[in-house]
Formats: sequence, C-alpha cells, structure tokens
Amino acid sequence: MKLLALARRYPLLSGGLLATAAVIVLEIAKMSDAARWTATIAVGAVIAWTAWGMLRDILRGHYGLDILAVVAMVATLAVGEYIAALVIVLMLSGGEALEDYAQRRAARDLTALLDRSPQTAHVMVDGEETQTRDVPVDEVEPGTVLLVRPAEIVPVDGTLLSAEASFDESSLTGESVPVARTTGDEVMSGAVNGSAAVRIRTVRRSADSQYQQIVALVHEAQQTKAPVVRLADRFAVPFTIVSITIAGIAWAVSGDPVRFAQVLVLATPCPLLIAAPVAFLGGLSRTAKEGLVVKGGAVLEQLARIRSVAFDKTGTLTQGRPALVEVRPAVGVDADELLLLAASAEQYSSHVLAQGIRRAAVERGLTLAPATHAEEIATNGVTAHIDGRTVVVGKPAYIAALAPDATRTDLQAGQLAAYVAIDGRYAGALVLADAVRPESADVITALRAHGVERIAILTGDADATASAVAAELGVTEVHAELLPAEKVALAAEMAPRPMMMVGDGVNDAPVLAAADVGIAMGARGSTAAGEAADAVVLKDSLAPVVGAAAIGRHTLRVAYTAIWIGIVLSVGLMLIATTGVIPAVVGAFTQELVDLATILYALRALTGPSTVSRSDVHPASVENRVNIAP
Repeated sequence: MKLLALARRYPLLSGGLLATAAVIVLEIAKMSDAARWTATIAVGAVIAWTAWGMLRDILRGHYGLDILAVVAMVATLAVGEYIAALVIVLMLSGGEALEDYAQRRAARDLTALLDRSPQTAHVMVDGEETQTRDVPVDEVEPGTVLLVRPAEIVPVDGTLLSAEASFDESSLTGESVPVARTTGDEVMSGAVNGSAAVRIRTVRRSADSQYQQIVALVHEAQQTKAPVVRLADRFAVPFTIVSITIAGIAWAVSGDPVRFAQVLVLATPCPLLIAAPVAFLGGLSRTAKEGLVVKGGAVLEQLARIRSVAFDKTGTLTQGRPALVEVRPAVGVDADELLLLAASAEQYSSHVLAQGIRRAAVERGLTLAPATHAEEIATNGVTAHIDGRTVVVGKPAYIAALAPDATRTDLQAGQLAAYVAIDGRYAGALVLADAVRPESADVITALRAHGVERIAILTGDADATASAVAAELGVTEVHAELLPAEKVALAAEMAPRPMMMVGDGVNDAPVLAAADVGIAMGARGSTAAGEAADAVVLKDSLAPVVGAAAIGRHTLRVAYTAIWIGIVLSVGLMLIATTGVIPAVVGAFTQELVDLATILYALRALTGPSTVSRSDVHPASVENRVNIAP
C-alpha cells in the first residue's frame, strides 16, 4: 500500500523506473529493438509533457530551464543513446521527488500548528459543568461560557472564570514551562489546559482568536511561492545559451552528433530549478523554530538586506504588561477599597492596564466582586455596577466628564495612570509602569552589529515616556504622540532601505503593511497587526527579530551558493565532455551526483545559522522572558 501511495504521488518517477526496468529486462533477453522502442515511447511521453508545460510558460512570458532538459532528451534519443535518455528522465523525476521531500521536511514545523487546530467547544448549559453541549468552534459567540477539560486545547480566546489554572503555551510562545493563570486573566486559544477542568468566558470569535490567526498565517506561509525561486530562472537564458554553444562547438569540431548529446546530458537544469526553493523552504522552517512565522521567501530575502528599523514602544520595546506601582486614593477613600472596586470593574475590560490592576488586587489578597452590569466604552474606560455602587475606570478626560471634582495626578516618565470614579465622585488614581523588555537593548545592539544603520522609535505614547525608554536603550531618534497615518508617513521616508517596522497594536497595522518588512509581536499583539505584517513573532520576546534577519542572510547565501555550485560543476563537466571521454550514459549518472550535491548544500538552510537568538541576543534576555498574559 505504501508503494502504491508513493507511485501515485510521483507518477513520473514511478513510470520512469518501470520503463527502465522493462528496458533492462529486454536488453538481458537480447531484445534490443523492443528495448529501444520502449525507451523511446517512455521518454517521448516525458518530452511531450515537459514541452507542453514549457510552451505554456513561454506564452506567459516566462523563459525557464526546461528547454535544456527537452533538448538533452531529444538529442540522446536521436543518436540512439536511449538508456542515457531514461537516466535523464529518472534524474528529473527523482529531483522532483527529492524537492517534495525537502518541502515536507521544511514545512514540518509550520504544519505542526495545523494538526492541533481545535474544532469544537464545550458550551456550558445553565452554568453547570456537568451539562455542556458541543458546538463547532466557528459558532461560538463572544460572552459564551465554555468548559475546557483537562489536557484539552483552548478553542477560543477567553477570560478565565475559574480561580486558577495552568496552561501549556509552548506551541504559541515557545515558553517551555506551563504558565499559571488566575481569575480574570485572558487565556489564548491554542493553549493546552492542565490537569483540572476550567471555565472561560469567550472574548472573541474563533476567526479573531490567537490560535486561528496563527493557523491562517501558517497557511499563507506555506502557500506563498518565494519570488527568489525565480533566481534560477534569471540564469536560464545565459546558461542555456552557454550549454548549447558548448555542445554545438563539440559537435562541429568532432563531426560526431553523439558529442552534442554527451555534452547536453551534463547540462540538465535540476540543480538550478531545485536549489533556491529548497533553500528558502529551509529558511522558513528555521524561522519557525526561532519563534517567527514568515509569510514567504520574499520576506526572508528582504530581512537579509534590512538597513533601517523602527519600533513601536508599548508591547514591543516594553513588556506591554503595566504593573501597579502606587494607589493614590482621593481624600476619604480607602486605598484597598479603591483597588478592589477598580479591579472588579476591570474584569470586564480588555485594556492593557486592566490586567495589571486585576493582578495587583489578587496579589494583595483582595477577592474581586462580580458586577450586575458592566460596559466598556472603547478607548475611554469601563463602567460596572458592583455591590450597588457605580464604578468607572478610565482616562482622565472621561472620568472628569463624569466626576467634575477629578484632578490629574503627577506622573514620572514611563508611568501610566487609570482614574477611578465611584458613584459620580472622583475616587483616586492607580499608577502603573511598563518596564522595558530585558532583551530590548541587546536586540538593538545586535541589529546595529548586523549592518542596520538607522533605528528609530515610532509611538503614539507621550513624548516624555517614549524619550525615557529611548534613553534607556540608547536610541537617539524618537517620534512620539503619532497617529497611525503619521507613522506610515515617517516609515515611508525612512532611509536607507529596506526598512523594517516592529509593532503589536491595532494602530500599528497600517505602518506594518506599509513597511518593506512588517513584524508583529503576535504573542499578545492584535489580530489586525498580525494580518498586516509580513512576519509574526510567536514568542513574548524580541529575540526572534534578530534571529530572522540572520536566517534571511544565511538562506540567501545558501541559495546563491547552491546555484553557483550547480553551474560551475555542470559547465566544468560539459567542457570535459567535449573531448568525448564521458559517454552519454555515464554523463547522465554524473549529473545526478551534481544534483545531489546541490540539493544537499541547499538543505543547509534547515540547520543554520545555529542558535541564532542566543548568539545574537544575550542569553539572559531570552531566559528572562515574562510569562504571557494577553
């Protein structure tokens, strides 16, 4: 059964093997005429099939290397070297099979996510864990309460309702140790639940959830054909002309048409056709191992040449997890009560500050209270009715509109504040700070060491905060308080090119799409940013950005080197063949060794450069990654 499956997968190779076996049997039986006709028919069918594909390419304005294979097969048949013609068929079909194997191996890391994609969700009935109904994951609406059983995959992004839980997020973030979650924390789809059943309230539809977005990126990465594959075709016309010229001169000088065939069997284009795609598929696999999904080989080629880089600040250069540093209650308000009510209201908010407030309350031993009604006003804040009191947490202007006695609190560079009103009166402010990622400075240093000439920060945050982060990282160019359109304009003007932008928020989506290479911080970044970007970081770390650039350079070097290995070996062997010392059959087998050498070299893209992130970014930067809590 396995052999039949392989035969169906590679019909040209299986047909060539059968025809070769038949010819060998007929030759042993002294039936040379039958052997010749069998080989001629088999090779003729391959010539017709290849020529038809070549003609269609020519009509589309694409001139490839197939003409050399066709001419070589026709020439060997014309001079009676039908065994050599069969060897060429086996070489072409074997190269196709080997390329397919390389594709499967290179895509293995990318397809691992697809194999685990959740298909159903357990919807709880009347809040009872013992009463659930299974529904397709695509039909789950936001706000639905789901039960996630032990060792199951979280089907949709949600907020944890259970007191605490442990999740394996390694397939999403690269974090090898299970991460702990508490009530109110967001749980990413694709995370594997621990040993206890948990309840979550969904916050997004399946199509907008973390895991499904990564799966979509995987599909796109697999289906995108790298433009650099055409690199071999740029050699097609000169290589074809050189090959036919050498063969023609050999025929003219020797007066023997066999010499023409002897030269051309060594000019078959397998090394050029296979080397580039194998190398770039290997590069895509390497970036996946480093924690980055790249949308195609063209992105790898651009990454290899990056000369300018711009970073967003919050969630990119910083951890994007503001931590509470101080509670500043208004006169007559208890600090713990202020934090408790604010954190209880923030259970119903998806704002970046909400989790820091909730986490601080839980760490102080405060039990969050449920709300009878809660509503989030986009970009302003959240309102919740808790224990008969109306609690509003949000921006100062929004709170001032509801509580005229509200006053702004003084903040240091890098600090943020959430303002609170209770029953229409100002209750105080919660001060948070977003720490710089531990690996950010090393990433910037490594990029400069790899030839990046210009590094800037493009952020919508306040100038004082952005400047403080820039000073800590040694970045001198800062553009703050930017609107999305202003980010796009600045990115368009950055030189030298190519230019790379790294960001994570919805407001980064336009500039990520406009940059030569846009990289989204996908571990906790927005869906819009991931869709607009050319590559998505799956780890909660900047280190894969440096790794991807190094892999891009390595992959491009491997692709070019593999192609030149094929050209140099083929031309050298053709020149030797002009003397007639290499019979056509021997030449055909020799060219197979050239193919093998070229492809094996191209496969180097799968294994190098080794441990990129750790060599380019200080190990402590990678080891000290914070646990992801979207």
